[in-house]
Amino acid sequence: MNKVTLFCLLLSFSINHFSEEFISNPANPEQSILFWEKSQKINGFRNGFNFVPSRVINKSSSPYPLNYLLIDFSQISYELNGKTYTLEDYNKKFNVAGMMIVRRGNILHEQYNFGNNKDSKWISFSVTKSVTSMLLGAAIKDGFIKNIKDPVTKYLPELSGSNYDKISIKHILQMSSGIKWNEDYEDPYSDVNLAAGLNSSDLYKYLSKLDTAHKPGRKFNYNTAESNLIGGIVRSAVGSNLSNYLESKIWKPFGMESDAHWALDNTFLDELGGCCIYATLKDYARIGIFALKQGKLLNGTEVLPKKWIRDSTKASKAYRHYGYQWWLSGPPYKSYYAQGIFGQMIWIDPPTETVIVIQSASDKAWTPEADQHKFALLTAIMIKLYNL
Repeated sequence: MNKVTLFCLLLSFSINHFSEEFISNPANPEQSILFWEKSQKINGFRNGFNFVPSRVINKSSSPYPLNYLLIDFSQISYELNGKTYTLEDYNKKFNVAGMMIVRRGNILHEQYNFGNNKDSKWISFSVTKSVTSMLLGAAIKDGFIKNIKDPVTKYLPELSGSNYDKISIKHILQMSSGIKWNEDYEDPYSDVNLAAGLNSSDLYKYLSKLDTAHKPGRKFNYNTAESNLIGGIVRSAVGSNLSNYLESKIWKPFGMESDAHWALDNTFLDELGGCCIYATLKDYARIGIFALKQGKLLNGTEVLPKKWIRDSTKASKAYRHYGYQWWLSGPPYKSYYAQGIFGQMIWIDPPTETVIVIQSASDKAWTPEADQHKFALLTAIMIKLYNL
């Protein structure tokens, strides 16, 4: 069997200074979460919702059943650049706080580090983008949004008169708006560091001033602020906050076992569409299973439009490894994934009905080396599963 080859360019989300100004602190961008030390990350990623404004997403009274069929993965290894690494090596190198492998409803592997346990809630970062995308699908299913070809300004008139006049929801979903935006995590004064934590009218004012770099739909350019726009579109169309909508459409109906928390901006107390759900490892796995099941509940009820997940995980014209806020492994593989900075991931492989979740506090937001290790490890895991 050929090895599973996976592709990724992780360009994810950052939020700013942890304290009263956790979400946005453009006055002191050098204090961004991007520059935290390891102990700060572990504490903040696990406990941040206790220190910032957040909204509870209430758990289900009937958790989606996950059975235990544990397998020993301790001997898993992979080779990279002439060296051999074990699963334990990976955990230590990238500060893995939790990992879970679920196949066909069975938990095959579950591990926790840094004092985490099954009840620990960990920040999602840009994994949230994929959740927000599914909420937009739910809003279409419910009739609140007509079509992703609708202009953004139909739901956010505050952007009228700006370069967003000719940009559709689909352009935003596929990160191909053509708006000039800098998502450089190493630069404390990049757009992502200055404005990715903005929301509502503050966000719209910032984006309204940006120039156009390309025609809409032509070029992929990762833009966290536009994921926040998707959150704003859903909020405007549905007439409710994102936490309540997530709770009513997915969290409770699908059977999430624990309460989650969604961080809010400090000014408007709205959820950021591009970041900051705190949830348990097992419930992140259930998010993956919900997507794997095409947005259907256990009783067969369709929460999302019939072809939403299929369309969401098709390659866009601008970039073959991105869909509607989902990263794609690319042909011939069917796998796709939600991904966030510092190593967060929900990886979904439909052919094998496998979901792999990783929570971590890697030293840097993203590096090419981290991606190489991550996907070499996933390849090794999948080879083991294929050979069971």
